[in-house]
Order: sequence, then C-alpha cells, then structure tokens
Amino acid sequence: MIVRKQPDGSLLLVNQSDHAKLSGILAAHWGNAQFMVPDPRESFIRAAALHDCGWYSYETRPIYDLERKAPPNFPQTPLDAQQLAAFQGGLDWLWNIDPYAGLLISRHRTGLWRSRYHAVAYPAGGSARVLTPEVEAFIAFNEQKQEAALASLDRARFLVNYQLLQMLDLMSLFVCTSDPKEDRLEHVPVSYMGDGKDGVVMTMAAHGDGRVKVTPFPFDRQEVETSFVYRHIPAQDFASQEEFRRAYFGAAPKVMTFTFV
Repeated sequence: MIVRKQPDGSLLLVNQSDHAKLSGILAAHWGNAQFMVPDPRESFIRAAALHDCGWYSYETRPIYDLERKAPPNFPQTPLDAQQLAAFQGGLDWLWNIDPYAGLLISRHRTGLWRSRYHAVAYPAGGSARVLTPEVEAFIAFNEQKQEAALASLDRARFLVNYQLLQMLDLMSLFVCTSDPKEDRLEHVPVSYMGDGKDGVVMTMAAHGDGRVKVTPFPFDRQEVETSFVYRHIPAQDFASQEEFRRAYFGAAPKVMTFTFV
C-alpha cells in the first residue's frame, strides 16, 4: 500500500493493485514512430496492469503499526511467510492464465530485491532491507523457474520487455506516490535492438491542471488520461488493527486523474 501523509496528518492510501492498473493504461498506449509497440502486446499489457497482483491478499487486511501510529508504506511492509505466500500465489495465478505475463511479473517481483537487475540507470534501484533466508529462497525458486521458461523464448526481447515494465511501474509511481514535480528515467527502451539496459533519457514534469509533460513522448495519442483510486483517512491515532481497518474500508474511494502530454 502506498501511504502519503498529508501536511494536516491525514493519509492518502493507494492500493498497489490500483497503482498497477495505471501502469496498464500506459502500456496499452505505448508505442509510436519513435518507440516500439510492446510485443507480445496483449501479454505485456496484462503484465503491466497486474504486476502487483501479489498485494491483493494484503489489501484485504492492511496493517497498522501501533508503535509508529501509521500503516507501513509499501517498502516497509513486513515480508513474513503470509506475504511471501501471497506474492507466490499472485505469480502462479497469472502464470497459469498467461505464461508470458506471469514470467514478466515474476521477474519484476524478484527484480525489486535485485536492483531491478540494473535495467534502470536512474532512479537507482535496490532494496535497503537485509533480506531474510526466506526471501532469498523465494527469489532463488522463482529465478530458477524464470530461467527454465526463458530457454524457449527470445531472451533479448524479453529483457527489453522487462526493462519497459520497470519504466511503466516508475511512471505510475511518479504520480501515485506524491504530487508530481520533476523527475527523469534512464534508460527507456525505444526498440528491441537494445540489451535491456540501454535507451533514452525521459523527463517528466508537472504541467498544470493535472497534466504531466513527458519528453520524449512515447504514446500513440497526443494525450493519455490516467487515474487511480485512493482513500483519504483523517488524522487519527488508531487503538487497534480492527479500528484502522474499519476506517480504511469505511472511507469512500476517490479518484485522482492525470493526463500525460
């Protein structure tokens, strides 16, 4: 869960699954004269839209840290056995529906603990956590499965698709985690001729009225409208998990909209 603490102490809460849906919208419109259209297109869009499906279980029982008086932001969510099982369940679920999409999100999940396999030059990736033996075992199991699947695929093309998925994840996080200011991505792939670690520098900046200026522009239309669902919870110290969850599930979902131009 993305936790955005406001100046008045209130919280904007965005589910990881909602952030991922925004990535899917961007994926569906990616590609023009300068940027390649993702291939296989449907599997790639499916992966982008569902790359955080391993968080569905958590979103049914979000945690409130009674000591910190706040829910943990997604990088600080405990990686306990229950959460690792949820991650694995999400990967297996999509893999069984669409093996290529499942492979992509599996690589995405393990890559978040492996500096995104250095597919993104900026912003720098990497886990600040000391990974437990259980997490390392999770990574090893899924990397082995990934390698077995890649033996029968175009590995170079897959690595570019993995790199592009990271860029779409970061573009969505750019608007979901805070009010957009100015940032950049390095290196964004423009074709399947690369090695999954090169591309162009792409800048993003708030352009007023919920518009985000993207240069160079990678989409198939002049403007791409996106949105995500969030909940706004007033400032309050909750006495228990149950009290927090009542407030969370009782908060009316709202929609925040941005247009990439």
